[in-house]
Amino acid sequence: MQLNDLFLMMLEGLILFICVLVGVAFLTLLERSILGYIQIRKGPNKVGYCGILQPFSDAIKLFTKEQTLPMVSNYMPYYFSPVFSLFISLLIWSIMPFYFGLYSFELGLLFFLCCTSIGVYTVMIAGWASNSLYALLGGLRAVAQTISYEVSLALILISFMFLSNGYSLLSFFLYQDVWFLFITFPLMIIWFASCLAETNRTPFDFAEGESELVSGFNIEYSSGGFALIFMAEYSSILFMSMLFVVLFMGGDFYSFLFVMKLVAVSFLFIWVRGTLPRYRYDKLMYLAWKSFLPISLNYLIFFSGMKIFFISLLV
Repeated sequence: MQLNDLFLMMLEGLILFICVLVGVAFLTLLERSILGYIQIRKGPNKVGYCGILQPFSDAIKLFTKEQTLPMVSNYMPYYFSPVFSLFISLLIWSIMPFYFGLYSFELGLLFFLCCTSIGVYTVMIAGWASNSLYALLGGLRAVAQTISYEVSLALILISFMFLSNGYSLLSFFLYQDVWFLFITFPLMIIWFASCLAETNRTPFDFAEGESELVSGFNIEYSSGGFALIFMAEYSSILFMSMLFVVLFMGGDFYSFLFVMKLVAVSFLFIWVRGTLPRYRYDKLMYLAWKSFLPISLNYLIFFSGMKIFFISLLV
């Protein structure tokens, strides 16, 4: 690889990460404003025009506050867990399908599964290293729920690999003349519910339960550490919205319509938070193992059987 190509790849990655972080900032503003309308109260509207500078003032406030440190915590894992959490949530954006090919991710879906699996360890280590029972229980809850629904997520992705005939997200743009949303509507519902659990959002925010775990795995984090965990969560929300649009709603990536679809799916995340109460933990396990898993497995068997059938007809 030439030095010029390497520089272009680094520059593209830097621009992508900056755009994601700016998107995260304004997603928080959008969420607070929508929750204000849902709860019939005023959202942020004082800092700047219509509160447009509120995310930046929050970031300055968080990163300039004093960093507290539990005296009996395991310092290195405690300190670096939020850093790696944000790093993984930004790294996963590199599988975005680019036509001009500075990144070449032929195995993008497999890379996505690897990153989401590694992301569980950051939550678990953050909860364990804090040396707090509340944080430890929150981390264990996150690990248990992730194991429950990531099996269904993987089966759904394998089903779409059969449909798109590839592991790259770019293949979904090339082969999706009819939106997969109409073909696989039950899988769309399962995927969206799993995305809510993946990003620790209501009604599946069991890693953060105010009534029993105070703030969950991040209870001992303040200022910069809390801000990094917060940014990682909202970056994951944006990414899962983008992946939802790619998998189910197709279309041209470089169009305004794609951006509108992404904003609409992000709005669904916020709408669910403002509408639904927290689910019961054992009911999530029941939902994941006895509802999501059989349906996704049946779809996988159906798609693989149909593909083998049509290939045999062609041969």
